[in-house]
Amino acid sequence: MLCLKRRTFLSFAGGAGLLTTMGARAALPVRPPLRPHKSFSFLFITDTHLQPELNAAEGCHQAFVKARSIRSDFVIQGGDHVFDALGVNAGRASMLMDLYKRTADDLKSPVHHTIGNHDCFGVYTKSGVQPTDPLYGKKFFEDHFGRLYYSFDHKGVHIIVLDSIGITEDRGYEGWIDDAQLAWLAHDLAAQPVGTPMIVVTHIPLVTAAEDYAAPQAVPPKHHVMSVRNAYQVLPLFDQYNIIGVLQGHTHIVERIDWHGIPYITGGAVSGNWWHGTRYGTPEGFMVVHVENGVMRTRYETYGFHSVDPHDT
Repeated sequence: MLCLKRRTFLSFAGGAGLLTTMGARAALPVRPPLRPHKSFSFLFITDTHLQPELNAAEGCHQAFVKARSIRSDFVIQGGDHVFDALGVNAGRASMLMDLYKRTADDLKSPVHHTIGNHDCFGVYTKSGVQPTDPLYGKKFFEDHFGRLYYSFDHKGVHIIVLDSIGITEDRGYEGWIDDAQLAWLAHDLAAQPVGTPMIVVTHIPLVTAAEDYAAPQAVPPKHHVMSVRNAYQVLPLFDQYNIIGVLQGHTHIVERIDWHGIPYITGGAVSGNWWHGTRYGTPEGFMVVHVENGVMRTRYETYGFHSVDPHDT
């Protein structure tokens, strides 16, 4: 048995008190009592990356048929509907989107859409598209699905869908929430009745450890593409509100990180490892989300797709 002298014990006790005091200074945000709401379920279906190659259309069909067999009120598509609009011409981009829409008819459910980086048209110079093209960049998404960021209410829960894509001056992309959207978000949060439960959706994650799961790239990416570069401006906005969960896409993994009492849940990918098997052990699938008593619970559903050329990252 380890015996401690009184002086040593008091030293440890004082340290513990200091840690407690320091912890109090950095205490979790105090949020208002939660307003009651009705329970419901919905589906978070992200990163479909629909394309005619690699049997992706059949894969999406299988996923959507499985999805519609699960009782839910609606679907949120988490971005990257197609693969890929960034680096192709108008003919290819239109074909991909038409294929996505035909396949998505299988869902037979209301769908709310989130913009993903691969849903932006002609951004890469190899596309041959000029920035003056009327559908350049995010206009392509807007033309097909509507607003880039928005919110809606369902059974007493407020749901916010963000645009996390920043198009860079050198015709690339990064994770970014611009000033106009930050102002809109602050206003939208403040406009809700005190205690309203809220869910936030973003394609590129606000919080993730995805970059820690692989060895560093030989050539580091030029832009901040794995997470939202200015998340530090977004996260403090959530501290005074009852955000019960944040749903994220983009990295094709299932991941949960809790920060300031909020679960940041990354929802895998319908396409798995871009239609090449599993991604860090995450197979092709989608999230089922159940909301009850101010808690957002998720489970990941796979659907039995077998890729043409499987490999695991």
